[in-house]
Amino acid sequence: MSNQSGSELEMQEVTVSPVEKFREFLSTRSKRLTQERETIVREIFADHEHFDSDQIVSRLTQPGRDGGRVSRATVYRTLRELENAGLIRRVARSNDREVYEHDYGYPQHDHFICTKCNQLVEFKNSEISDVLVKVAAEHGFRMSGHRLEVHGMCSDCARPPVRRHRKLDMI
Repeated sequence: MSNQSGSELEMQEVTVSPVEKFREFLSTRSKRLTQERETIVREIFADHEHFDSDQIVSRLTQPGRDGGRVSRATVYRTLRELENAGLIRRVARSNDREVYEHDYGYPQHDHFICTKCNQLVEFKNSEISDVLVKVAAEHGFRMSGHRLEVHGMCSDCARPPVRRHRKLDMI
C-alpha cells in the first residue's frame, strides 16, 4: 500500500514520546515495557508511513539486525497493545492485511483509498470537520473525533486504458 502524505501531516510536537506514552499505558495494566516492545515502538515511529504487521515483522525478525530480533508473536501482541493505547490505529485492509498508521502525535486527517491499487492518500479538510461538528450538534451528539475513509479509484487507476490500434482498424 503506497502512501502520499502532505507536509501538513507532519508529527506535531508532543510532551511525551511514544515510548514513554506506551510505558505509561502498560503500567496502568500492570505490564512493563520490555526491550522487545520498546524496539517495536521505535521502529513504528521512526517515520510516518502506513504499515501492516508483516512489514514490521519482516523488519524486526531479520537475522543479524542491530538491537536483536523480535518474535512475530511479540510484534502481533504489541500492535494490539499499541492500538489499545491509542498510539496507532487501523486504517484499512489491503490484500486481506490490516494497515496501521500513527494516531499519537499526528493531526486529525482523513483518507482516500484506491480500491484498485490500494494507494492511500491522507488529507486534512477543516470544512469536513466543521460540517461534522454542526451535524453532531443538531443531533445532540458530543463528538470526540472522526474517521473518514473514502473508497474509490485514484487518478491513475481511473484513467481509461490506452488503446492500441489493431492493424485491421487502420485500414
